[in-house]
Amino acid sequence: MEAAQLRSTFLNYFESNHHHLVPSASLIPHDPTLLFTVAGMVPFKPYFTGEETAPYERAVSIQKCFRAPDIDIIGTTKRHLTFFEMMGNFSFGDYFKEGAIKFAWGLITEGFGLDEDRLWITVHDSDDEAADLWRDLIGIRPERIQRLDEDNFWSMGEVGPCGPCSEIFFDKGPSFGGGGGGPAVNDGDRFIEFWNLVFMQYEKAAGGTLSELPRKNIDTGAGFERILSILNGVESVFATDLFTPLLETASRSIGTAYGADESSDVAIRRIAEHGRAMTMLVSDGVLPSNEGRGYVLRRIIRRAVLAARRSGSEAKLARALVDATIEKMGSAYPVLVKDRDLIIEVLEREEAGFARTLRTGMSLLEQASQEVRAAHSTVFPGDVAFRLHDTHGFPIELTAEIVGEAGQTVERDAFDAAMSEQRQRARASAKTLRRADDAQYKDLLDVHGATEFVGRDVARYSVETTVLAVLAGENGESEVFLDSTPFYAESGGQIGDAGTIVTESGRLEVLDTQSVAGGLYAHRGRLSGEIVAGQVAVATINPERREATRRNHTATHLLHAGLRRVLGDHVRQQGSYVGPDRLRFDFSHAQGLHDEETKEILTMVNTDVVTNAPVDTIQTSKSEAETMGAVAFFGDKYGDRVRVVRAGAHSLEFCGGTHVDRLGDIGQIQVVSESSIGANTRRLEAVSGLGAYRRAYEMERALASVASLLKTSLEDVVPAIERLFERQREVEREVGSLRQSQLARFADEVHAATSGDLVVARVDGFVGDQLRTLAQDLQRRGRRAAVIVGAHEGKVAIAVATDDSLDAAATVKTLAALVGGGGGGSPRVALAGGRDPGGIDAVLVAAKKL
Repeated sequence: MEAAQLRSTFLNYFESNHHHLVPSASLIPHDPTLLFTVAGMVPFKPYFTGEETAPYERAVSIQKCFRAPDIDIIGTTKRHLTFFEMMGNFSFGDYFKEGAIKFAWGLITEGFGLDEDRLWITVHDSDDEAADLWRDLIGIRPERIQRLDEDNFWSMGEVGPCGPCSEIFFDKGPSFGGGGGGPAVNDGDRFIEFWNLVFMQYEKAAGGTLSELPRKNIDTGAGFERILSILNGVESVFATDLFTPLLETASRSIGTAYGADESSDVAIRRIAEHGRAMTMLVSDGVLPSNEGRGYVLRRIIRRAVLAARRSGSEAKLARALVDATIEKMGSAYPVLVKDRDLIIEVLEREEAGFARTLRTGMSLLEQASQEVRAAHSTVFPGDVAFRLHDTHGFPIELTAEIVGEAGQTVERDAFDAAMSEQRQRARASAKTLRRADDAQYKDLLDVHGATEFVGRDVARYSVETTVLAVLAGENGESEVFLDSTPFYAESGGQIGDAGTIVTESGRLEVLDTQSVAGGLYAHRGRLSGEIVAGQVAVATINPERREATRRNHTATHLLHAGLRRVLGDHVRQQGSYVGPDRLRFDFSHAQGLHDEETKEILTMVNTDVVTNAPVDTIQTSKSEAETMGAVAFFGDKYGDRVRVVRAGAHSLEFCGGTHVDRLGDIGQIQVVSESSIGANTRRLEAVSGLGAYRRAYEMERALASVASLLKTSLEDVVPAIERLFERQREVEREVGSLRQSQLARFADEVHAATSGDLVVARVDGFVGDQLRTLAQDLQRRGRRAAVIVGAHEGKVAIAVATDDSLDAAATVKTLAALVGGGGGGSPRVALAGGRDPGGIDAVLVAAKKL
């Protein structure tokens, strides 16, 4: 059975048993506690916790997953993967243990055709019910049902849903070692666990106390690659058809056949596995960077490249690995085919960048490693490891892995201290408002349900509603919860509304609105007087603020469409901010925008504005919206029903935010700035409406001031400035010529007044380059061994010129330390700067001692 057949067999089996087919979610989870989607149940977590109500009682999925902890050992084993797929069936208060066990056994024995005599079951020590079902309902012999403790109890975290589980094992046979006593007594490779049935029947409190859940759930997980290896009778996930093209590609890249020797096999498995993982990560919107998900992606790219380089290959990897991945995964994930060129572009650029730094970085690493060996030590310096990380892009794990092969360990304390100092400089300030904990939010949601948002219509900017609860904060700041609200809660980049909530006894000046606990709106702000639950309240948003925000939000959609139309479909949203004062849009693109590109984008979006086309919203199914061509964003969460916004002829996007009624309401769109915020990511800032008017007015006033200073008209400002610059360049040339003559005369005087092989002098008034020229002139005129001069002209400068009697670069570094500075150059001439002019005399004394 090949991968495609396994995929269809699994999904068809559960669909025929009335399970709702749920497509794989992104590798970027909505859960802020997770870096990646690490298990099949992650997209369903809100249903298990009760934060949201499941739209179906049964579900089945094959979920893309990525786990970072195993990165270091990838390639050294035949079963560990970073990217993998998890097959699972789920029940949300529908069937429980009996149903889960029957479904699993039916698929395993009938759908997969596995031999019952090679299957073993484990259950939790306390789970007599599951043990009885396996024995009496399924007919498993009692000796093949084994009980375990912690291994067979699953928890979502320290608190929350949890329960016992049953694991199903396959006996690979005595050739894999150990006796036949089952998984409970044989922890080797013979018995392989391939399916875990989790019975969520308890709620765990903070103290560890368990209470029965009112609605019990089922979460199962079966490793796709692992089951495929069992069905194909192979000992390794790398021996399945999934990895055949990837292993062949990796083998070609290093010029060695797979199976030739273990060292090469490790490299081939590493390149193949990381090649598939990096392709899937980029496809889901992860871009290489120095933090978070991007850091993990960058690390696996570099590990793959390094594996090839250390095998003696300079071959480029990215393109071939992407194509090999698409060959096997493209039919299941058509987006891989659609985005092939983008994925290749991102990975090739990262690969090329690392290749450039790899040579110098490896040279530094190997030199430092040799020095450690020469000193008969095994500790690799932490400051060198940090320099490799900070300057050459070597993750600390990569450095540790390389030096570890030489029997050395990185001095982590020094490395961590340097990293901590770097992070401290960039650390954001802490939030001042104490928020309620998740348990309080969840309790409110359970009692009152989700907040009804009624503020899309301009006529509903002020509504009468009911206070559900009030939570006190610090410094007079509180949270108020309403039955219905006109306040938009921050989402999709659009900030939350501000305004007022007034009752007969109190007033909340709302500064921000946030959605907590899956649909409960928290109105946060300063409370005066008293507001209590049950009161009637008048909730009023700030209309000017909302209108300005609406204009900027629709302008963001138009700019996104313009960027994609002008730059290409590879442009993907990476983040956004929509407020009343401005908008910010982060997007994937490698280079800065050229003036002509910016002009084309602005012409397109402002042309859309003046058409005054209506902005339409459509409620439809997610699949229908995708068929319409609506653009969805990585990391955004969409249910089965979605809201699509059509803004003019070019923009069609998934969006739950607020927008203008017609494009003409925007007024005008102006780009304020466009810049890089990281590798492959750009940031565009813009204004619309009155913000665009104010900016145009201020710029015109500034230009008028410039015209007045130049005594010219607005139309002639640029030619007038060009004439001014030309006059300035002429003056600079004249001054430079005079300075050069002065420098030559001064050199004549110093040369005539000095003798001997060494000249040491203080010559204040000269800047760096002039000082270096003076030193070289004096050295050549007298054929002197060395000339060392120091000066103070705004800042300290030291220059050294020599005939090879000294190393000028080394000498200037030694002397610069005396004035609190540094510098460098060549062995013949060098220049340094410093901060302490009081140290110049000490420099001259030290120079004479040379």
